[in-house]
Amino acid sequence: MLKTTSILINEYRRYQSPRNKISRAADKGDLIPLVRGLYETDPSVPGFLLAGCIYGPSYLSFEFALARYGLIRDRVYAYTSATFGKKKKKQYRNAFGTYLYRDVPDAVFPMDILIRKEGEYYYQIASPEKALCDTLYAAAVFRNKAELRTYLFDEIHMTESSLMELDGDRIEELAEGYHCTNLKLLERLMRN
Repeated sequence: MLKTTSILINEYRRYQSPRNKISRAADKGDLIPLVRGLYETDPSVPGFLLAGCIYGPSYLSFEFALARYGLIRDRVYAYTSATFGKKKKKQYRNAFGTYLYRDVPDAVFPMDILIRKEGEYYYQIASPEKALCDTLYAAAVFRNKAELRTYLFDEIHMTESSLMELDGDRIEELAEGYHCTNLKLLERLMRN
């Protein structure tokens, strides 16, 4: 269960020094620090469920979401999330893993976010189409469809069949909000 410092201070109010009690509980492993002022009590919680609480507003996307949907074959070693209006990338490391946060355009941030529940935790994740759009938005600019194909099929190891299973109309609608060359190339690639 997630707990903030203020919740813990209230829980430990009968102690002479609630902050010292928090520190001792963290040292014993009863509390697992996520970021300053936020703790998890269950060491078995899958790390991705905590991404939205560590830094936000955010939703899981990019390579993590693509891998979760089985669209890329590579194993992903970080929980990647989209933010907006932050103007810089953020990275956090804790006992649950590495968390990376990158901006997407404000106009597309609220679109195609799915709310899922696992156990007692809710989390937000981009739809498969949006995760691909976010990934291509964050990638270096490709000059042509051949470079895009190389990136998709050789670098992030997506298969052509999984690409073609995505909703091309939805990608076109989403792409308008990114104003991104890579997404225009993706639209053309999916039409052919």
